[in-house]
Amino acid sequence: MTESVWPRGGWTRAFHYVRHRVQRLPDDPHRIARGVFAGVFVSFTPLFGFHFLSAATVALIVRGNILAALLATFFGNPITFPIIAYSSMKLGKRMLGQTFDETHQETLLQAFLGAGEDIKHNLFAIFTDDVTQWGALAAFFHDVFLPYLVGGLIPGIIAGLICYYLSAPIIAAYQKHRRTRLKDRFDKLKAKLQARKEERQDKI
Repeated sequence: MTESVWPRGGWTRAFHYVRHRVQRLPDDPHRIARGVFAGVFVSFTPLFGFHFLSAATVALIVRGNILAALLATFFGNPITFPIIAYSSMKLGKRMLGQTFDETHQETLLQAFLGAGEDIKHNLFAIFTDDVTQWGALAAFFHDVFLPYLVGGLIPGIIAGLICYYLSAPIIAAYQKHRRTRLKDRFDKLKAKLQARKEERQDKI
């Protein structure tokens, strides 16, 4: 449970691991970079619990690498989520003509808890005679989810494009270097085998 918030080795080590995995993906650099765009973009949405599915969907739409998109959702983590949530909520509230009060953070927590209680109640109501309740869910959608979703679109696209244009040439250079290194290894192995063959022929 603790490692889901703070992975073993820290987030720096986790970042380098994800970067290494993305660079080694066997695909065109621009397809991988489009996948990175998809994952980073989705990290700015309030679709918690559905980021993998959403990233894969966006990757399919932009013809990006799906695995790269899944790995790039790492952009949203316990360190960056507070910044993403704050900026998205603030921008979304302004875009929708609503007031954003920075001092009412407890209201956001109550909105999440209230929405969760409504979902739980309504699930049980399916199998009982209880009446479904939508008040807290409606308030959550209006006060939190919609502003977060709308406000996250612009910074999500900007961050995604920045990561796309940064990752494409880096991945291309890494793949070129890796191909060159593998070719050198192959040439050395081939030369070594050829030398052994010639050595055997000389003995004969």
